[in-house]
Amino acid sequence: MSHTVVERELELRLILSPERSIPVPARLTYRSDDPYAVHVGFHVTSACPVHWTFARDLLVEGVFRPSGHGDVRVWPTKAEGRSVVLMALSSPDGDALLEAPTAQVSAWLERTLRVVPPGSEAGRLGIDEALDQLLAQ
Repeated sequence: MSHTVVERELELRLILSPERSIPVPARLTYRSDDPYAVHVGFHVTSACPVHWTFARDLLVEGVFRPSGHGDVRVWPTKAEGRSVVLMALSSPDGDALLEAPTAQVSAWLERTLRVVPPGSEAGRLGIDEALDQLLAQ
């Protein structure tokens, strides 16, 4: 079964303090063969990019209202009059608060939702076909 990849490069802002942030090149990736997940790569132009994977539903919901618990939290807000999505990421290596332009994230998410509509993810995993093959043996 072939799969589709939906990618978007964009510049996020790493929030260091209420007054200071720095640009962070990032890439959003969605793969139809991993239909429940979104992949975010930070510092994609550096020798040591950082990758995070979390639920697509968490990001979809986070564009509209606070979403997530624990390691990944996403919520919409305004920054300097612009609509943005904030992503709070937490790991044993540290915490990061990143700001992304809502319009760019939403447009990318819409493309992923056209590739694999909500509720159809399980059909993309091929579990039924694999189970049929296993039981046929």
